[in-house]
Amino acid sequence: MDRRMFIRCMGCGAVAAAIPQTDLLPEFLGGLQNACAFDYTKQLSSVEARHYKKLETGGIECRLCPRRCMVTDLERGYCGVRENRGDVYYTLVYGRPCALNIDPIEKKPFFHFYPGTTALSLATAGCNVNCKFCQNWEISQSRPEQTDNLDLPPGTLVDICKQRAIPTLAYTYSEPVIFYEYMYDIAKQGHEKGVKSVIITGGYIEKEPLADLLPQLDAVKVDLKAIRETYYKDVVGGELQPVLDRLIQIKQSGVWLEIVYLVVPTLNDTDAEFRELAQWVKTYLGKDTPVHFSRFHPQYLLKNLPPTPQATLESAYNISRAEGLDFVYLGNLPGHPAESTYCPKCSRVLIERRGYRISRQNLTGNRCNNCQTEIPGLF
Repeated sequence: MDRRMFIRCMGCGAVAAAIPQTDLLPEFLGGLQNACAFDYTKQLSSVEARHYKKLETGGIECRLCPRRCMVTDLERGYCGVRENRGDVYYTLVYGRPCALNIDPIEKKPFFHFYPGTTALSLATAGCNVNCKFCQNWEISQSRPEQTDNLDLPPGTLVDICKQRAIPTLAYTYSEPVIFYEYMYDIAKQGHEKGVKSVIITGGYIEKEPLADLLPQLDAVKVDLKAIRETYYKDVVGGELQPVLDRLIQIKQSGVWLEIVYLVVPTLNDTDAEFRELAQWVKTYLGKDTPVHFSRFHPQYLLKNLPPTPQATLESAYNISRAEGLDFVYLGNLPGHPAESTYCPKCSRVLIERRGYRISRQNLTGNRCNNCQTEIPGLF
């Protein structure tokens, strides 16, 4: 595959120009073409899916996400990437990513997980919800026949990370739950070779598959899209309670957790909602769980709304801090002081950020250099 075609693939839902470390790209592209066979394929995968049940009356019940799709022969589930063939359920996107990119870990965003490092990020087509504000809708709302897919088995991705000294694999851009089997096997093989794995997810997954997956993960970022059920029904096309349940499950597992809340004007941006969110996080996840309030930009089906006012984001920040959360951040506001990490005891800047770049760190291991307070996370 030539350089032009590979860049085209990387641009599918993950624009290469958005990476601050642009000097990484020529080395990445030039070296990998000699080390690996990167080819497009029109053929979908035929790997048996996990977490489904055959029904006595015929058909199958998918048990991967709360939709519990009932799928008859030669039909697909809601996500469009899992198909019933003779009452055997298959994933069609195993080893078939349509987006591949090197990102700073801060772009995910993870602020308490090895700051300043990079992640090899990937996605396949498909999603199990339909957020009206989705920024990657071209792949999340497409079927795998509609995207340009690479043939990349799990071991190849792990080898890429080892060859290029990329410490982490990130499952992101669309909804990684729908390429569960592929993600699981990449993460498992990655751990065997010392490569970490993080998932960027909406958290719309059932308890059992998440329990199976968590031991293969090093960190989870959940997009908690609102704290009201009506928002999930009207804007997301999903349910809130399963996401809240999974957040608690992740926290109890000990896997590192961060939360992002996209603040959408007129839809989930009231002070009452910010307060309710902060109180829920403090009660069920703990005050040391990082919460990122992110600025909305008009996308997909919500182009009629304006970007989130800075004052609204600052209100979310101030309310959450007043409710006792230690680590609150504002996203998509480059240069704002709330991008940085502060010691909850002495208030010194621990990690100073501007966008995805870190300008200075005042940590030794997990401890504040000034007062020695231990900061939660992986540093």
